[in-house]
Amino acid sequence: KIMAGTKSGARVDPAVRCSGIDHVVLYVRDVARSVAFYVDILGMTVKHHSTGYAFLHCGDQLFGLFAGDGDTDLGQGAEVSHLAFNVPGGRPDAIKQALADRGIAATGRGGDPDCIYFSDPDGHRLQIVTSEG
Repeated sequence: KIMAGTKSGARVDPAVRCSGIDHVVLYVRDVARSVAFYVDILGMTVKHHSTGYAFLHCGDQLFGLFAGDGDTDLGQGAEVSHLAFNVPGGRPDAIKQALADRGIAATGRGGDPDCIYFSDPDGHRLQIVTSEG
């Protein structure tokens, strides 16, 4: 059992009480290409953009794409294991087919045929989580 607090497990007031995630940022090679991917493939909408970055709406969350400075800023997905997106009511077979129709290879996970993993143009690992999956 994981308990917040000290080593003894006694409860303490946190230094900061977070209420949610404001945004997530990924570094990409080509911001325009990545915006097109996340808008056209995952249905996000652009909140605002400027030279070198864009913020997209993903439901109630913000998703940032920043131009990387060569391979030093681009972790090729190593900065996070993966990002998982909710698709309420989505059917895994239909989602896999829609991705395939757009030339995006989706893979599963051993023992979970409804698990949907794929990569964005910069190699960031993405997952779709459905209410059926």
